[in-house]
Amino acid sequence: MENPRIIRGEACLAEGIAWLSQAEPRFAEAARLTGLPPLRLRPDGFAALLDAIISQQVSVASANAIRARMAEAGYLDEARLGAACDDDLRAAGLSRQKARYAKALAEARLDYMALRQAPGEEVVKTLVALPGIGSWTAEIYAMFALGHADIFAPGDLALQESARRLFQLDARPTEKAFRAMAESWSPWRSVAARLLWSYYRVDKGREGITG
Repeated sequence: MENPRIIRGEACLAEGIAWLSQAEPRFAEAARLTGLPPLRLRPDGFAALLDAIISQQVSVASANAIRARMAEAGYLDEARLGAACDDDLRAAGLSRQKARYAKALAEARLDYMALRQAPGEEVVKTLVALPGIGSWTAEIYAMFALGHADIFAPGDLALQESARRLFQLDARPTEKAFRAMAESWSPWRSVAARLLWSYYRVDKGREGITG
């Protein structure tokens, strides 16, 4: 099985946008309005997934505060977190549920190096098997921590709304319909996602422009 295509820089985004614009003219219009979207790449590994758990259903400020306490206690390290008790993790700011998720992640001892070489579907399947990690988190990890070029997050509401606007749909597509719709954007689905996120921000801003 071939290794997944990895986005490593802006040249990859430009290549993907050129391909998408040729395949679907509305992407060309989106790219004209947005320019090159941000790469948004970040390091992979245990800390990245722990950060996703910490950030669930809390404000950015709260997540940052919890992350700082976790770092101070040394719990961004997989082994130290795995050895911590629930009371220690609660003291660092995690809810009881998130403490359970974090412990499960640490105890899973994922082979992060192997995940870098795995197909996107395998990455998502591996991650969603862990408590507290759903499809969206797994897809975002594959997209931005691993840099996969052909992964999509059809459950993302901003992507759904952006597609509704760009493709002039009557309503936001369901997750199932959106996943099927995005199949024609392969092998550059994560570039399509970046373009749609950028288009969403630009188009929302254009609503206030008159004349």
